[in-house]
Amino acid sequence: MGDGRILVGQCDGVYLLKLVGDVRVTLCVSAEGFIRQLLSDPEFKTVTVDLCETRGMDSTSLGILAKLAIESRKQHDFRPTVLITNPDLEKLLHVSGFGDEFNFQRMASPQSIPVTELPKRKGMDEAELRRRVIDAHRTLMSMNASNAQTFRDLVEALEAEEAAANGR
Repeated sequence: MGDGRILVGQCDGVYLLKLVGDVRVTLCVSAEGFIRQLLSDPEFKTVTVDLCETRGMDSTSLGILAKLAIESRKQHDFRPTVLITNPDLEKLLHVSGFGDEFNFQRMASPQSIPVTELPKRKGMDEAELRRRVIDAHRTLMSMNASNAQTFRDLVEALEAEEAAANGR
């Protein structure tokens, strides 16, 4: 689980988000901050998500990417680009509704933007992690009816845990 990395870069309002290895929920918390930063950048022009070195992603990671696409469309009226070479991962993204939210290019990244690794966020408590997972899955659910059906039980279970933890 610990072999994933997220690399990021930016040059003149052009952003790159590169997911490497097996990307899981603990990495996504750091990615959310980067995504908020790029969406609020007045110089923001575009973002590319490079998945050419991604071996696997959990559903929370998918939810974070969905949020990036949805907010890019809402706030800046464009669809981000996904660079992808893995046909299985591409199929997963299309089945999950990403074909409507991203432009897909079947090619490796030209690496024209220098990247740095996002540090893994440590010290997140269980309640915060649960809230982030719920939010990511709600975003996935909003993309299409299939996702709503797929993730409904998980979100309801996590919300019940949250209510129990808060004494409701």
